[in-house]
Amino acid sequence: MWFVYILLCQDGSFYCGSTNDLKQRFEIHKNGKGGRYTRSHKVVKLIYNEQFESKSESLRREIEIKSWSRNKKVKFLKFKY
Repeated sequence: MWFVYILLCQDGSFYCGSTNDLKQRFEIHKNGKGGRYTRSHKVVKLIYNEQFESKSESLRREIEIKSWSRNKKVKFLKFKY
């Protein structure tokens, strides 16, 4: 199983990624050892995830979500500030 996930960072920004172990990857990000972006933007919580059968499906979805504007992501997540 593969996952696409979106994290909320302390500064209100989002981080989108994919993994085959969601729990472990979240902990890595939370401990400041994940991607470059999350090392400099403290992760607050996991706010969204989708499950896929294959890595290629999850990577396609990750690329799609990353192409969205912030407003579209906020509307998609129904996240209110």
